Amino acid sequence: MTIDFSYTIAGMFTGLFIGLTGVGGGALMTPLLILFFGVSPTTAIATDLWFAAITKIAGASIHHRAGKVDWQVVRRLWTGSLPMALLVVLIISMGTQIGKIPWLNKAIGIVVIITALGLFVAPRLFALARTKRLDNPLKFKAFQPALTVVAGAILGILVALTSIGAGALGSVMLLYLYPLRMNPHRLVATDLVHAIPLAIVAGTGYLLAGLVDGNMLVSMLLGSVPAIITGSILAKKVSGRWIQVLLSIVLIAAGIKTLM
Repeated sequence: MTIDFSYTIAGMFTGLFIGLTGVGGGALMTPLLILFFGVSPTTAIATDLWFAAITKIAGASIHHRAGKVDWQVVRRLWTGSLPMALLVVLIISMGTQIGKIPWLNKAIGIVVIITALGLFVAPRLFALARTKRLDNPLKFKAFQPALTVVAGAILGILVALTSIGAGALGSVMLLYLYPLRMNPHRLVATDLVHAIPLAIVAGTGYLLAGLVDGNMLVSMLLGSVPAIITGSILAKKVSGRWIQVLLSIVLIAAGIKTLM
């Protein structure tokens, strides 16, 4: 086992942001591995999925003890995301080589940046979303369960293909599907818990195909696990608006990296 402390530093940086915002497992780490470390896209995706799953377990336990996880929303997301991720896993296990899909990553990057800019003016946007929710609550709530399952299915496909989406795009979807329910702390906690089994299921196909780099994974986890615990504790003490601003900054960085 060889430890590379450059990966440890990258893991520490990413873990801190995952703990604070729920974003970073794929949106930050996968582009970081490809652009700055020269890791092949498929190996980066495979290793990052397991990095995200293990790292987020540590952070999710903190948020769960704080009672911030919305389990009903998590179950709805899992209903859509896990079967679709499993389908991609089965395709990978049958020997199909799935790497980065350029147009898909560009689409993700654009959506992430638009979302980040939207979060900078979050109070006004959230006020509009709440108004729509309050004007016709019965219709809005009637479509929530089905739309959440659909959102989960989209995330399942994207995460299994690219390792990107569970945090960045998941947070966007939850914000607009649940404008009254998802305050920043609850958003981070719910997003983290949903991402754990999704990353494990998606990562299984890559693991069976022998694409996970064990040395890289251990090196990153040495930095990320203590960092995400620290970030998760700090998230409870930071104001909701500051978490939104921080989330916006992280998403802009992730979007630019993905587009590049």
